[in-house]
Amino acid sequence: MAIADDDGFSSALTADDSDAPSTPHVVGLRAEQVPAGSVLGCARPRLSWVLEGGDPLVSQTRYEAELTTESGTVIATASSRDGVLVDWPFPALESRQVGRLRVRCETSDERWTDWSPPIDLVAGLLDAADWIAQLVSPSSLGTLEDGAPFVFGSFDLPELPVAARLYASAQGIYEAQLNGVRIGADIFAPGWTAYEHRLQYQSYDVSGLLVRGSNRLGAALGNGWYRGQLVYKGNRESYGNRLAFLAQLELDFADGSRRIIGTDASWRACETGILFDDFYDGERRDLRLPMGPQPQGAEAVELLPLDAARLVARRGPAVRETGRISAETMTVTESGRVLVDFGQNVVGWAEVTVRAQAPGTEVTIRHAEVLEGGELARRPLRTAQATCTYLLVGGQEEILRPTFTYNGFRYVDISGVEVDDLVSVTAVVLGTDLERIGWLETSDPLLNRLHANVVWSARGNFLDLPTDCPQRDERLGWTGDIQVFAPTANFLFDTSGFLAGWLEDLAAEQGPRGEVPYIVPDVLRAEYTDAPGWGDAAVVVPWELYRAFGDRDVLRRQYPSMAAWVRRIADQADSDGVWNAQGPFGDWLDPTAPPDDPARAQADQAVVATAYFARSARMMAQTARVLGEVADADEFDMLAARIAHGFERRFVSEDGRVRSDCQTVYALALVGELITDDRARAAAGRRLIDLVVEADYRVATGFLGTPVILDGIAKAGRPDVAYRMLTETGVPSWLYAVTMGATTTWERWDSMLPDGSVNPGAMTSFNHYAYGAVADWMHRTIGGITSLEAAYRRFEVRPFFAQELEHASARHRCPLGDIRVGWRRESSTIHLTVEVPRGTEAFVHAPGASEAHRVGPGRHTWSGPATPG
Repeated sequence: MAIADDDGFSSALTADDSDAPSTPHVVGLRAEQVPAGSVLGCARPRLSWVLEGGDPLVSQTRYEAELTTESGTVIATASSRDGVLVDWPFPALESRQVGRLRVRCETSDERWTDWSPPIDLVAGLLDAADWIAQLVSPSSLGTLEDGAPFVFGSFDLPELPVAARLYASAQGIYEAQLNGVRIGADIFAPGWTAYEHRLQYQSYDVSGLLVRGSNRLGAALGNGWYRGQLVYKGNRESYGNRLAFLAQLELDFADGSRRIIGTDASWRACETGILFDDFYDGERRDLRLPMGPQPQGAEAVELLPLDAARLVARRGPAVRETGRISAETMTVTESGRVLVDFGQNVVGWAEVTVRAQAPGTEVTIRHAEVLEGGELARRPLRTAQATCTYLLVGGQEEILRPTFTYNGFRYVDISGVEVDDLVSVTAVVLGTDLERIGWLETSDPLLNRLHANVVWSARGNFLDLPTDCPQRDERLGWTGDIQVFAPTANFLFDTSGFLAGWLEDLAAEQGPRGEVPYIVPDVLRAEYTDAPGWGDAAVVVPWELYRAFGDRDVLRRQYPSMAAWVRRIADQADSDGVWNAQGPFGDWLDPTAPPDDPARAQADQAVVATAYFARSARMMAQTARVLGEVADADEFDMLAARIAHGFERRFVSEDGRVRSDCQTVYALALVGELITDDRARAAAGRRLIDLVVEADYRVATGFLGTPVILDGIAKAGRPDVAYRMLTETGVPSWLYAVTMGATTTWERWDSMLPDGSVNPGAMTSFNHYAYGAVADWMHRTIGGITSLEAAYRRFEVRPFFAQELEHASARHRCPLGDIRVGWRRESSTIHLTVEVPRGTEAFVHAPGASEAHRVGPGRHTWSGPATPG
């Protein structure tokens, strides 16, 4: 890339920036990658913040951090050019330690900022010995046939504590309450992890819920992932057959004493109004029965063994309610059910408020993503019933909403009440409460809808872990899906803690010889044939997290896992470095594959496998260099070179033809730089363009080819053809689904056929983010933002000024601040604006310029001839 230092040509800081106060201020302070105030699972949490406002050319040189605890206030000073995951500057925290932290920075003009707003720090229980509570399980209630039990204990308080904190976890999922009040806003706690290795716990400040005298703590327990159905019909009890609750309530009093109340043999168990619960099949609930403790008739609990060393704090945000959507239309179908359309495919609950009905009235709510023949299309759910049933108290207005299930749906139908009896129907949106950090908008409404669909699919499938789909009898953490989607996800959301936690499960589930399961957590527990593109998630996801967020620690933690996978495949490769894989997936869901055989792709499996092998080896070399593992870096560099040479020798002919001659193999070869001969590479590029044009710009790639196809076309020198493919509306294409009314990304290019019927394949989801990987290309090419260094400390701005677009803009909140790029067309001129955050530099390819302009922080503008980028 040719670089020219910014000489001011067609570029200038805005007057607003140049006249701004010179001293910035500190915002966004947090410890580790959890929301402020969340319990910390480590003794030395890293700190992050952003400098905002003031003169953008004023940079940070060092910082002061002030920590106030019950022992007093201490201040630490350290040099740091930014606030990206800086090391903890104080002595290690101890279990239960609380404090208040604030930061200020000295800047390059030798001034200090004001102190940041303070944040509260809460250290969790950092040692297994800190736990004295025991797992309690109902003696006889709560079997698979019994519904959700409630476990509870009582205690007296002669005086109120000055601080009270609850630590809780479960086998199953729980909703806790203290004195009849729900504790916290987390949903489906403790979440899904590799339970044999890691069981998350939650921590809540419950000071305001205690009373003098008698208090009662308890929790309802649902099956969740621990004991509910997973993967296929009848496959329940994947982790055990006993639901159990763990609670440790720690009370601190004014005299300095501490009282710990834990789940123990004195607790009791009773039934609840939840008669049945399952993530796939739904929930049956009798609203006439209480959801809290019932001392009369309660039974004793049993104590279950607990390995407290498995207990860990959550790395990222919890599952929460993240939005609410009112019904768009309500009609009555020919079958007599009330059909509700929310106008958006979502993941969560249908919340229905009904007018007073007769006692015992049964109301049934069924869910689906699409319609066929004016009724819910439920065949794509396979065996999942996705049905909630309620028995009403009667005589009053009642709210119907489940507790221990969720569904993927745009439509629900309701039976048991008339449409006039419905006061309101709302879709409650659930998902991991990730912060949105990336946006893209263009003058093309179809592209905007496509991008919105990608966002909605990520929101729905990022529910405690990255799942494939949220509606049918699956909802699993497929490694291949997140491998292809990680760059898009990291641009759109702060996934830093969310995916880092999932990667710990991947490493825990990895086999002793480096084998990577197809899904994480691994409930298949099968003998695996190594799957190219799926196993590579062990390498790709941590590397992409590092690139996006500058997190060296995730590389350090995952390094053994990453290296084990690459070395495992190196042992299987032949002397040329070729991986002759015949794995189960290949270029999964290639549009030419028959509906009942999605692995029958055009792309030769060995070509795809070897290309992925080369990519992972190259990433391993880069990772090793970041971590200072010089010998390993050299080893993996040599391996990557050997694989590339073998790929070219075995799969590429002198005239540039790549074995199996389809879009996927050319894109992988070009993007992976696996063809070194100039003439052969140029010929391969021409052949790829020919294939695309011959296909009328329609996509002919599956899960592994799709993330690289547009980059492959651009590498061939034809970004205009890539853009033309992106905007194609015929099937198969990204915009076909949009023209068919999709509001999320589909699993198949033709999940719905042009006549409005559902694809006949047994595997047909309307909410799958894998093909949404195209948004990464949109962010980099239409928006123009590409990271060149971890955390975007250096980035490129190179928009493609498509002639069909009048304007486009992109924004990404990187760890150092907001990057903004916007361009608009006026007659024969393009106007480009770029905002560069403090602590970064950008290399901007301005309209009409032959070289990139190197610019520092601030707002810059250029104008130039309106030729495609």
